[in-house]
Amino acid sequence: MRITLAQIDSGTDVSRNLDLIADYCARAANEGSELVVFPEYSTYEKSRVDRSFVDMAEPLDGPVAARLYATAARDGIAVVAGLLEASGEPEASGEPDRAFNTLVAIGPDGSRLASYRKIHLFDCQGFRESDYIKPAQEPVPVTFSCGGMTFGLMTCYDLRFPELARILADAGAEVLLVCSSWVPGTAKTEQWATLAKARAIENGVYVAAVSQTPPVSIGYSMLIDPLGIVLHGLGTEPAFATLDLSPDAVQAARDQFPTWRHHRLPW
Repeated sequence: MRITLAQIDSGTDVSRNLDLIADYCARAANEGSELVVFPEYSTYEKSRVDRSFVDMAEPLDGPVAARLYATAARDGIAVVAGLLEASGEPEASGEPDRAFNTLVAIGPDGSRLASYRKIHLFDCQGFRESDYIKPAQEPVPVTFSCGGMTFGLMTCYDLRFPELARILADAGAEVLLVCSSWVPGTAKTEQWATLAKARAIENGVYVAAVSQTPPVSIGYSMLIDPLGIVLHGLGTEPAFATLDLSPDAVQAARDQFPTWRHHRLPW
């Protein structure tokens, strides 16, 4: 199964972002990729989450999502990308309206395979994502199948919560897609790599960790194998990398370290 990591530099020009996504999809398809993975907030991003993120939110059948579906169908390639989903739900009395930070997985025919609303919001380092973004109301693991493998969806700060990765692996995920806009800061680059490797090793899965570029994020997207080895890493510039995945590598790692059979804790 062939996958492309698409490290882009999304901004506030939605049309430009969608054109960029379309360009990367075409390039990935030309390399024989079956799935291209984009970062969190692929269709709209800036240095701080603010009211504009709510204003830009649309339903998953709105024009922004429709352009993504059309791009996937045009190139015959599956796509995972982050967008802003209108909640369509009233807030509690007195609270301002908020949007969902959503990943959408699209099949090569342009159909929506799955969508995942971010569970853990980034209220750290002076940021308050939860002021404008609503967490998933009923947190559930989200997986989808593509190219004979099963993929689990995670968004950025979710990476710090190992329980979600384990739940996804228990649900059949062989590859964790971690779509991110990883905020820079002290030790953040080291933490990004360490956490991604740990999730791979703990669960015997590939981890495809894809981030936006500086200055909003750190870049350094990477593909990690089920033993925690970085198979390929990008730098800080916009770039993409196409690589092959094998379910045999997942099974081999799990045979070598069968932690599921050894797990004795009551949760």
